[in-house]
Amino acid sequence: MAKIDEIKEHIASLRAYLNIIIAILLTIGAGVSKLYLSQEINVLFWSGILLIILLIFVFVFVSKSMHKQIERLKDL
Repeated sequence: MAKIDEIKEHIASLRAYLNIIIAILLTIGAGVSKLYLSQEINVLFWSGILLIILLIFVFVFVSKSMHKQIERLKDL
């Protein structure tokens, strides 16, 4: 496989990972907001908040990685 095709596949997989992260963020966000609206501020609520923050950091890391791969693709 050519180097350019390899980088394109890597970018496509990173894009798929970003889609999965977004779906998980939306799901957890809906659950946390439901807990907040029903005034059930408990361990599950706070663990959801922490997980959202963690997933945001993972999203930024994967996004930066994808942009680095795009820059490598420009250089080829």
